[in-house]
Amino acid sequence: MSVAVGILGFFAVLAWRIREGRTAVTKRKIIIPPLGMSTGFCMFLAPMFRVPWAYAGVAFALGALVMAWPLVKTSRLAWQGDQVMMHRSASFFLVMVVLAIIRIVAHSYLDAIMSIQQTAGLFFILAFGMILRWRVSMLLEYRRLTSG
Repeated sequence: MSVAVGILGFFAVLAWRIREGRTAVTKRKIIIPPLGMSTGFCMFLAPMFRVPWAYAGVAFALGALVMAWPLVKTSRLAWQGDQVMMHRSASFFLVMVVLAIIRIVAHSYLDAIMSIQQTAGLFFILAFGMILRWRVSMLLEYRRLTSG
């Protein structure tokens, strides 16, 4: 059941990314998603979601250093007329599919050795690391484009 919900969530995010790619990029559109997502850390107020700090650090590092790398490499910002737009390479959506498959397989494995809530917490941290790194690199690129 959780795999089915994960797949539906993936398709929802994919549709959102396609729609988002048709509008101009602003500093606000870059910053808001990680800020909004950060409220999810409130889940760790409930003891059932807590994981060891080392696990959390590894999940964050894996998301920020490994899993965000393909997203950063397959998307770039560029001027289109008088607006900054997101330009994704042809492989961007393939990267999204591969990352989703990796997460589903890893989720299934970790569900067998941890509670579902702890696994959810770890994958939230991993996803936060991914989006934070991707959005910070976008923000730096946006500032470079708009400052000159």
